[in-house]
Amino acid sequence: MSKETVRFSRKDSTQFFRTLNKRVNDYFKENKIKKTGDWRLHLKTAVMFTLFLAPYFLILTLQLPIWANLLLTITIGVGMAGVGMNVMHDGNHGSYSNKKWVNKIMGSSIYILAGNVYNWQVQHNVLHHTYTNIHEHDEDLEAGRILRFSEHAEWHKHHRFQHYYSVFLYGLLTFNWALTTDFQQMYRYTKRKLAYGKLPKPFINWSKLVITKLIYLTIWIVLPMLILDIAWWQVLIGFFIMHYVAGVILSVTFQLAHVVDQADTPLPDNSGNMKNTWAIHQLFTTVNFGTKNKIVNWFTGGLNHQVEHHIFPNISHVHYTKIAKIVKETANEFNLPYNEYKTTRKAIISHFNHLKELGKKPTLQY
Repeated sequence: MSKETVRFSRKDSTQFFRTLNKRVNDYFKENKIKKTGDWRLHLKTAVMFTLFLAPYFLILTLQLPIWANLLLTITIGVGMAGVGMNVMHDGNHGSYSNKKWVNKIMGSSIYILAGNVYNWQVQHNVLHHTYTNIHEHDEDLEAGRILRFSEHAEWHKHHRFQHYYSVFLYGLLTFNWALTTDFQQMYRYTKRKLAYGKLPKPFINWSKLVITKLIYLTIWIVLPMLILDIAWWQVLIGFFIMHYVAGVILSVTFQLAHVVDQADTPLPDNSGNMKNTWAIHQLFTTVNFGTKNKIVNWFTGGLNHQVEHHIFPNISHVHYTKIAKIVKETANEFNLPYNEYKTTRKAIISHFNHLKELGKKPTLQY
């Protein structure tokens, strides 16, 4: 990844963000509500953790047929994605509660999802939210040689088929978290001295990573092997299925907001300067989808409201449907884009069509 410093423009001649920020703040003041989560988020937290953990305890305590265990394992994967998108995400953005200790606890739920708080906050809060869709700076666009998510990435012949095979790789997201990605990221981020807030001491950070991984593998692999009267390889298959279901849900949800036809992938100039201010940059690089669908709104934790989330990451997702009208009207007023797909189906079609286009051999190499 390039270490070139990227600087966003500080000149907002139209005063877009100042106007938008005032209007959103006025909304919360006039309605006398907090920007953090409320009873809706608390109820959803209980539901998501039940979906995630209840099937696990049922598998361990009941002697069920294979098909029943398979269904419960799939349910764990759904719950795993739900906890990640609704609880962990808000917690690590500091928007779950106005109490820091509550946010820390909810953000730490990533440890039972196979992830690591430090790595996630650096990749997501620092790199992705700051340098959204900027090649070699936003790691969400990095997929090695296997997938090509940006027109600025190097092209390889196998990319011609990525719109076919990509979805099969998406399921490996959290599985890779559990086994390899966290170790690679911690080494890379520690070396670059990146942090979201105060830089942790390397020894403590590495110790926490190793200990939490051992606890995680004990809970999800060792205990089932000791308790269940099934072969060890069946436990490993169940572990993989759980992660695969969660990985597909999380990956597809993420991609629909940034790797689609409507999302730009701008580059800085030779001096590292971006054309737009940070807030306006978010309008060009993020896309909403299916915002009128109550089920999608509820389950994705507002990740279908990416425009609102990227401009106001400190606001809990339970408020996005309300402030979306303010954001859209203000963007239109200032002749700025407000990208959205009316349905999730259209966003999915756009994503895979976009992958197909990116898979074609470019006329110019970047």
